[in-house]
Amino acid sequence: MLFMFQLTLKSIKNRKFTAILTTLTIALSVCLLIGVQKIRYEAKNSFTNTISGTDLIVGARSGSIQLLLYSVFRIGNATNNLSWESYLDIQQNRKVKWAVPLSLGDSHKGFRVLGTRATYFEHYLYQGDKALEFTQGKPFKGVFDAVIGAEVAKKLGYQLQDNIVISHGAGEISFSKHDNMPFTVTGILKKTGTPVDQTIHVSLSAIEAIHVGWESGASPRHKISAEQALKQDLAPKTITAVMLGLHRKHSIFSVMRSVNEYPEEPLLAIMPGIALQELWQLVGVAEQALLVISGFVVLTGLMGMLTVILSSLNERRREMAILRSVGARPWQIATLLVSEAFIFTLLGILFGIGLLYGLLWILQPWMFDQFGLYMPMTFMHSDALWVLLSILCMGLVIGLIPGYRAYKTTLTDGLTIKV
Repeated sequence: MLFMFQLTLKSIKNRKFTAILTTLTIALSVCLLIGVQKIRYEAKNSFTNTISGTDLIVGARSGSIQLLLYSVFRIGNATNNLSWESYLDIQQNRKVKWAVPLSLGDSHKGFRVLGTRATYFEHYLYQGDKALEFTQGKPFKGVFDAVIGAEVAKKLGYQLQDNIVISHGAGEISFSKHDNMPFTVTGILKKTGTPVDQTIHVSLSAIEAIHVGWESGASPRHKISAEQALKQDLAPKTITAVMLGLHRKHSIFSVMRSVNEYPEEPLLAIMPGIALQELWQLVGVAEQALLVISGFVVLTGLMGMLTVILSSLNERRREMAILRSVGARPWQIATLLVSEAFIFTLLGILFGIGLLYGLLWILQPWMFDQFGLYMPMTFMHSDALWVLLSILCMGLVIGLIPGYRAYKTTLTDGLTIKV
């Protein structure tokens, strides 16, 4: 068996250019397949870890995914708001440990503006137990203070004490601006890879202040100064959603039921984890399709290897005949070709893994900066190992085809010159 292995290596060495191309083809296809699977796995982890530590999210009655999208991912708008009185009532529930109100609706150069309380920066967790951190500054205190996410600061070039003007509405382009009440950047958050990076955070009082006189709709009856707005009653009337943390996890279903059956107005309470799973099932169709395409790429690489080995059989007829003439048995000739296919596949897998981790090492900072996708240099997931084992077995099975043909080749056929 050792002799056959050495003979296989010498045979591959004699055809090293073809062997390198075949191995490289398999390596690239393996790198693509395992890369897609790793991105899929890490994207799902990042997706499900967007918000942690929040037991329930409460909003006006709609769909659970819709409520999750606008309250967590800042996508879309609420069909309705909930009253401030309802928020206070829910907050006073003895099972509720903390409640953070959220108010959405305005924007700044395409980035959403979130009205909330300073406790938001204490209770919002992501990736399990990570809290929000400041790279510069501190949480807002004044009415016209603003805390911006890392992406906002990076793309718009904002620094502390810069002034920003909020636009009315959530569109990227708005002709209605609250330019009479500019905000001052007092804090810049550390990058999290979540929608927080693309959000401008202000106080609830600020949301009320900039909308004084806008009660009639998209344009104000009259614009007032910031000093005049501060003299108004800036207590919120309505909010978009509420993040809830409970004293005990087993109270989730009872609190959820009390919110869903709230008699004063129609409300909906959702568990973020469950809603995230539902949302992932919807968007998971595309990544499954990409995984299937990558699988076909690997299959194409293996079929290319089969084509190379089969094409070389006719050129190697004399080699096979000489081996037979010195005592090699048909099964040993077949084993030689099967071993070649196995080695090609094994080397392709190893080089593919090396290429993948090399690319991860190079592209990891760029992917996190551009897409907020953190790709740790961790060992492959068990599913990926099973995929690699399956590819290795496929390479072995494919090698049986040229092996069988070589097995059928007789000594006479090998010595006969065909014109």
